[in-house]
Amino acid sequence: MTKDQKDNLFLLVKSLTKSEKRQFKLYVGRLGVNTDSKFLNLFNVLDKASSYDEAAILKTGIVKKQQLANVKAHLYKQILISLKLNPSHQNIRSQIREQLDFASILYHKGLYKQSLKILDKSKEIAIQNEEKNLAYEIVELEKIIESQYITRSISGRADELTIQAKELSRLNVIASKLSNLSLQLYGIFLKTGYVKNEIEAKEITDYFNNRLPKFDIKELGFREKLWLYKAHLWYSFLLQDFKNCFKYASKWVDLFYDNPNMIELNPVFFLKGNNYLLE
Repeated sequence: MTKDQKDNLFLLVKSLTKSEKRQFKLYVGRLGVNTDSKFLNLFNVLDKASSYDEAAILKTGIVKKQQLANVKAHLYKQILISLKLNPSHQNIRSQIREQLDFASILYHKGLYKQSLKILDKSKEIAIQNEEKNLAYEIVELEKIIESQYITRSISGRADELTIQAKELSRLNVIASKLSNLSLQLYGIFLKTGYVKNEIEAKEITDYFNNRLPKFDIKELGFREKLWLYKAHLWYSFLLQDFKNCFKYASKWVDLFYDNPNMIELNPVFFLKGNNYLLE
């Protein structure tokens, strides 16, 4: 059976760079895996193949038909783990997530002070890098630990965490509503294209205004502003208001230049903004 270019594992293997393939084989070597292991042999076969051909794989004799699905699943997982360990795929977001995992382990081990120390540092990094969803998750774990009165922390800690949780939640809700609006407007654009008359223009305007959340622009961070500008951009596209398209594409790009550390963290959004600006 041939599933040319449609098998997920095959596509993943073919997406790997030479460096990533080398990293994977080094990772497998550290696991102490036998060089004749089924999943490693399957990797080598797929790496050399020009298309996915299940019959050809079975013909090599490296794996039996009834074993193939499990071997493929195992190989897929090991490749992803290897990629996760690759420095080129690690960013602030993954580092914060890793620290949160460490803090959870320490918490379950009963090492509450150590857990809180990691959480506090990770929360600061998350907020600095506009990772408010992760920051909120961190605060929630801090609340769980503190609510058990295990640490006998300084007075006022409960109020501090409550205020942080409320503020992060509020901004996360705004960001979510703006991202929903942006996505919905994009969906309308793909489905119907530009508005064709005044009636459709009014419908889109009402749709936009009814779903635009209330906010104070001065209180919005990078993430909220990004989704706000994206929503306005798609709204302007639908209305064929190209002057405002340029305006909000410019705001989008300038937002990154005002926050240069966000370019590395969100390179696709940065490139998209520049693309719309040049259209």
